[in-house]
Amino acid sequence: MRWLTKGLLLGVIALLLLSLTACNKAELEKVKVGEVTRSIFYAPQYVALEKGFFEEEGLSVELQTIAGGDKTMTALLSDGIDIALVGSETSIYVTLQGANDPIQNFAQLTQTDGTFLVARDKMDNFSWDQLKGSTFLGQRKGGMPQMAGEFVLKKHGIDPVNDLTLIQNIDFANIATAFASGTGDYVQLFEPTASVFEKEGKGYIVASFGTESGNLPYTSFMAKSSYLKDEASTVQAFTNALQRAQDYVQNESAAEVAKIIQPYFENVDIEIIETVIERYKAQGSYATDPILDEGEWDNLQTIMEEAGELPQRVEYEKLVNTTFAKKAAE
Repeated sequence: MRWLTKGLLLGVIALLLLSLTACNKAELEKVKVGEVTRSIFYAPQYVALEKGFFEEEGLSVELQTIAGGDKTMTALLSDGIDIALVGSETSIYVTLQGANDPIQNFAQLTQTDGTFLVARDKMDNFSWDQLKGSTFLGQRKGGMPQMAGEFVLKKHGIDPVNDLTLIQNIDFANIATAFASGTGDYVQLFEPTASVFEKEGKGYIVASFGTESGNLPYTSFMAKSSYLKDEASTVQAFTNALQRAQDYVQNESAAEVAKIIQPYFENVDIEIIETVIERYKAQGSYATDPILDEGEWDNLQTIMEEAGELPQRVEYEKLVNTTFAKKAAE
């Protein structure tokens, strides 16, 4: 009888604990996030997910990858997602098209370009002048990688139209394959492809577009102005979790961060993930806090102007909301 009573008591306790757990999970605020691509460049986001920072802030984040900035913004505008992780230039494009509910950048994730210049042959003493007369396999016209790439070429006195053969008609997903198949003397690549090519001897990293183009809001979390107003507590919790993840990435070793985010890159060797994280950390690509400052915004628009993709400048205060980021960074 005592055994039965004890067993019954334990059963009741277990049910209570299960009920409390279910209640806690039910209380989590759901947030739908769309990322423009899956990239080691976004390491802090995956750290926040894997370390449970979002859940500890009371959020249940549903992450989906939506290939292409235009498709990501369409999902945001049509309420398919609540928050988009995409290049800040897309918020400018949408605004200039006359959006009724302006998209605002509220938290910065990366603060430099994330691409690298990869040469077909190994070079001990690379100089930008060596690109003159070459065939350069660049990124899609109008996208931030292409604009930053051309900005850097001009910075080094290279005219992208007259000084080299610039190829821009290959889809993003096929650029690496085209280079591996023999197209181009140089190619502009994201990680981890650049490091994989180097490991396999298909190409060699000779320069960083991120280092050369300076700080800019390359990738930011953004949402409709109405969402930021109506769901302010949710956005603040989201930004708080992001700040914690940014601190983690800055303070921990590349090896430790690589272990945390490896589940998001199952087909990439852990050594490559570590190499990429270390490279991005070394050049300051990961933002140390979510604050998008005005100097970075100005640099972004200057690069867009140089590329002929900015009809008119958009005021910083109109498309950047630093309220949440500043509070998270306190």
